[in-house]
Amino acid sequence: MPEEDQIKLEYESAHFLQSLFGHEERELRYLEEKVGVRLVTRDGWLLARGSEGGCKLVQEVFADLEETRRNGAEVTTRDFRNAVDLAVAGQGSISELGRVQLVGARGRKPVVARSPHQLEYLKAMAASEVVFGLGPAGTGKTYLAVAMALDLLAKKEISRVVLTRPAVEAGEALGFLPGDMRDKVAPYLRPLYDAIDDMLGFEEGAKRLDDGSIEIAPLAYMRGRTLSRSFVILDEAQNTTKEQMFMALTRLGEGSRCVITGDASQVDLKERGISGLLEAEAALQGVKGVAFHHFDTSDVVRHPVVGRIIAAYRDFRSA
Repeated sequence: MPEEDQIKLEYESAHFLQSLFGHEERELRYLEEKVGVRLVTRDGWLLARGSEGGCKLVQEVFADLEETRRNGAEVTTRDFRNAVDLAVAGQGSISELGRVQLVGARGRKPVVARSPHQLEYLKAMAASEVVFGLGPAGTGKTYLAVAMALDLLAKKEISRVVLTRPAVEAGEALGFLPGDMRDKVAPYLRPLYDAIDDMLGFEEGAKRLDDGSIEIAPLAYMRGRTLSRSFVILDEAQNTTKEQMFMALTRLGEGSRCVITGDASQVDLKERGISGLLEAEAALQGVKGVAFHHFDTSDVVRHPVVGRIIAAYRDFRSA
């Protein structure tokens, strides 16, 4: 049998060491299984025994977690598993993901990427005027777009955030619904309200909605407008018609940006072929200032089982 290697990592306190794996010692079993080592922790030290490669990966994971922690971020159990997965796949580190931080409300944590694909998405939004974020639910494509918009609004690089979504279930015929415009569209735009509340808090979010610096409206109400110094987010874009997509893309005025999010596999229109997202993806490849970013089930940042459910349904339906 090959001789076992071992490596001992020492920290200033047991509390700091525990903070590197979310204060959940059972999470160390995940690292053991992934890299094929045995781990022992006492007081402020951790001992890894196993193959040379496995021990080096343990050292790499904990160096990444330590840098993240010393930079002021908390490490959750999800962060710990993410650090392990990134090291095993050779795809970077969570400390790198945290270097792009989007400003939240006072007292709230900055929004950061949770995967390399999310970091690429953030960089694309910073570099391009129009970005398509495409992929399954739970990958953070809408949430990060809202975070980027609010960050630019806070920095006064834009003067308004416009959030819109096709209200397919109501056929965009909202006049018969009770209440004012916000009441009428709230059921269809709830995910956007939730993202704003999560990042700004209910009071600050309501203030921004009242003063018009954040506007939420159904897609039909975008017609005939020119949006200057605005950050426009078109969510659930797979449910736009070709005419609606063209209309939305041509609303942009000076100093504006647009992020279009959607999942081409989830078209709810009666005729899939009329989806504006599918046409835009085919027509706009290679256009200067337009970027396409694709997520997959490995990027799902909800409960881990969500990614497995999405993958299982995808495989079943394509069989």
